[in-house]
Amino acid sequence: MKLQGEMMVPPWLESLLSTAFFTICPKHRDTPRNECNMYCLDCMDDAFCFYCRSSRHKDHHVIQIRRSSYHDVVRVSEIQKVLDISGVQTYVINSARVLFLNERPQPKISSSSSSSKGVSYLCEICSRSLLDPFRYCSLGCKLVGIRKKGDTSFVVGSNKKNEEEAMKQRREGITATRLASKQQGDDEELRERSPQEMYTSSASTPPHFNSRRRKGIPHRAPFAS
Repeated sequence: MKLQGEMMVPPWLESLLSTAFFTICPKHRDTPRNECNMYCLDCMDDAFCFYCRSSRHKDHHVIQIRRSSYHDVVRVSEIQKVLDISGVQTYVINSARVLFLNERPQPKISSSSSSSKGVSYLCEICSRSLLDPFRYCSLGCKLVGIRKKGDTSFVVGSNKKNEEEAMKQRREGITATRLASKQQGDDEELRERSPQEMYTSSASTPPHFNSRRRKGIPHRAPFAS
């Protein structure tokens, strides 16, 4: 199982997820664009800045990491070329579709409170609420899911059909749950009302009479002579 999991994950991914970004580049401290927000998939080393890319990674495969609410994100247009991101929730931030690298901290929410708030989709690993019927909230959670279950992969094009089928099943399951919950609520409402109450309610409704009176037979005015 471990060997199979290694084949499903590219060798640079775990290093990417554990890398610290947005530190000041020690070689270019006095330059304006000195944030280490880039990562080389070929070197699999530390993050580096814009100037380091030009000098050390000119012909390498480099992706740029961005920030959203103090968390690291990557654009879908960049990462989907080298990684199968199916099953991971994406977001639109600053007109660009992105996804989060790692799990984000969140307050503990009980299942009852989450259901009362209408939370439909949850990450299979960290239980974070999702906007759409995806399985994971981040690349990190998908990595954990691969290690545990082995039913998906990061290899591009390897599990597109399986993920589409899984998303379809999640939609159908959630729809069925909502219908069952609604039916249960309707049944409980009917059980709470006794036959006597239902009879009293129907009997207390006053009969409806038509207030419009029927007109009489019209009379034609006599002709003038």
